[in-house]
Amino acid sequence: MTAPMTRRSLREKETSLAAVEPHATAARVHTGMRPGRVIGDALLWVAAVAGAVCILLVVLAFTAQITLIMFRTGSMSPTIPAGSVAVVQRVPATEIEVGDVVTVDREGELPVTHRVTTIVRGASADERVITMRGDANAADDPFPYPVTSVRKVLFSVPGIALVVAGMGNPIVLGALTVAATSLVVWAFWPRGQHRSGRDPDGNGP
Repeated sequence: MTAPMTRRSLREKETSLAAVEPHATAARVHTGMRPGRVIGDALLWVAAVAGAVCILLVVLAFTAQITLIMFRTGSMSPTIPAGSVAVVQRVPATEIEVGDVVTVDREGELPVTHRVTTIVRGASADERVITMRGDANAADDPFPYPVTSVRKVLFSVPGIALVVAGMGNPIVLGALTVAATSLVVWAFWPRGQHRSGRDPDGNGP
């Protein structure tokens, strides 16, 4: 015959079951996660990070006048090779120093981004006349540039110009918007619980 269980033995049994139950629950949750759900969660995180970066860039553009420029040529190689994207900030001409890499806007022409080689005072207190040269060029640019402000290169990332340019394509933007919307709808779509005769803890009736 089996000896009757004492109160002490009952308490010890309950304690041991309580200690095992969290591990069993975690195991059920872990094994119940499907690969599609894991991939979906990862894509949601990627979309969230990308959205946060876009918001940050917009805020910086308005508050600190920080924007992006793309390098289509290699005139600043090897420092900034073709296909790079640089983060630039607009600053007064009075803050320019020799050796800075700056972007000068030219009326009726494309902007030029080269390294400053000389600086002299201009016609007003806010104006400076600068000469520049690309790191890959053997001589300074043909003409000096009178400026009151420039866009100073803070840092650059090589090889992502095509990606950034593609993001500005209306078709690409539309596809990304549809994909992001579908992903959010999928993530928050209500899902029914599959019971099949079992209680929420996975036990039988």
